[in-house]
Amino acid sequence: MMIISSGPRGLLIALVSVVAALVPFYSAHAEMSAWADNEGGRMRLVALAPDAGGKIRAALQIEPKPGWITYWREPGGNGIPPQITIAAESGVSLDAIAYPVPKHFFNGTVEDIAYDAPVTLPLSLTAAGKGPVAIDASAFIGICKDICIPFQANFQLKLGPAIQSHPQEESILQAADAKLPKPPSPDFDVTAHAMSPDRKTLSLTLALPSGGPGEGNGAPDIIVTGPSGHAFTKQIGGKRDGATFKVDVSIGKLPENYDLSGKRWSVLVIDGERAMETTLAFQ
Repeated sequence: MMIISSGPRGLLIALVSVVAALVPFYSAHAEMSAWADNEGGRMRLVALAPDAGGKIRAALQIEPKPGWITYWREPGGNGIPPQITIAAESGVSLDAIAYPVPKHFFNGTVEDIAYDAPVTLPLSLTAAGKGPVAIDASAFIGICKDICIPFQANFQLKLGPAIQSHPQEESILQAADAKLPKPPSPDFDVTAHAMSPDRKTLSLTLALPSGGPGEGNGAPDIIVTGPSGHAFTKQIGGKRDGATFKVDVSIGKLPENYDLSGKRWSVLVIDGERAMETTLAFQ
């Protein structure tokens, strides 16, 4: 379960957050901003001009330095999830952030759900009006090695006409989309789920693809995300029978008076080279 840390990482976050807020603007008059640099890596904004409906394909590129990591949307025990804000005066709204498949990292009792290599987060934006678009965006991420350093940068990006071709930006966005987890399919899905009456375990039945590590003694990596700030990964008694895998996932402490009824959680299942993400609806 993700908890905001009061340990060494959390202390450093508090101490340097003011410094992070002083990172200057990185502007460009094209579809790709300049890189913003930090002790642990760099990041930049990429975007294409709006389509006829005002939809903008964009992405935040993050490149940690060797030995550093940056975080997934629910980062684990001590991390900082990515935050992206678009200034209202831009006339552009942020509809969604997508996340490529992350990795699990364990250092003693600390668990991180993160990326240790360059990662591109696809962004779905919408422009309110017609004509040229000037995006004024702020990105805030955590980038960590032995300590976790908040990394904030502001980007200004002017988008040219949609009729122009931008093969480099297109290539970056297509590559990012290819690394996203896939939706469920007949051979890879959650076929049943149930929360225990005491809300301490979530029982899952999965259909797993053939040829994955689960066909041996291994189990797929399962990340369940519930209320904001909570990720559950501890598996109990997983058992595979052919293409079917049944397992209980330990559910840590939920928010006080949390009502599960009507909620929708997410589950990411990583089995070898394949990854699938879907939602779990609770009655």
